[in-house]
Amino acid sequence: MNPTRRLKAARGLLGAFAATSVAHLGAIATGATALQHATKPALMPLLAAQTLAAKPGAPKLLAPALLAGAAGDVLLQVGGDTAFLAGMGSFAAAHVCYVTMFVQRGALDERRRTLLTAAAYATAWATLISRLWPGLGGLQIPVAAYSLLLASTAVTSAGLGLRTGAGGALFLLSDTLIATRLAGWTPLPAQNFLIMATYIAAQYLLATGLTANAQKGREELSTQPATA
Repeated sequence: MNPTRRLKAARGLLGAFAATSVAHLGAIATGATALQHATKPALMPLLAAQTLAAKPGAPKLLAPALLAGAAGDVLLQVGGDTAFLAGMGSFAAAHVCYVTMFVQRGALDERRRTLLTAAAYATAWATLISRLWPGLGGLQIPVAAYSLLLASTAVTSAGLGLRTGAGGALFLLSDTLIATRLAGWTPLPAQNFLIMATYIAAQYLLATGLTANAQKGREELSTQPATA
């Protein structure tokens, strides 16, 4: 695909992703269940297609990460403990992809910053899990294990820049809101809306941050002088 056609396709897909996101959030706000179920499975595939069209050199694990998120979205809509655990597994696979991409791109190179960030997130994780633990019942171990992966994404994403770091933090916030619901905490006003709004923003920031980093890396390589 030539650059002009690729750019048009990327813009069209971004518009479709934005429109679907607005429709989905609007459906949550108005209680339109059928529209929620119709739009949610399309969100991450559209974002995956958009990032690949916009940046042909996007990290290879980015599309699998987003599509694993799409599988998780669908499974969580199904309902029931088995589907929920399978959905958690799909999101765990997405986080493995994200952590791998961040580490490969040098997110842990600055050790002091990494240690400080890890310490902050570890403190937050331990505090949250200790408070959620009594209400999680049979989900205690799965939630604790998954949340460690989620925190790993947050830590490593922070090492690649503000955009990806914000994405990792928002992903953690979104899933924390889900965990409080599982533990039987009193829900916040518009909690379901907040869960999806922060999740959509998180995935967008992670995806675009990674593609921008990949583009920057290619540009730096192209400007290096050739060696004999």
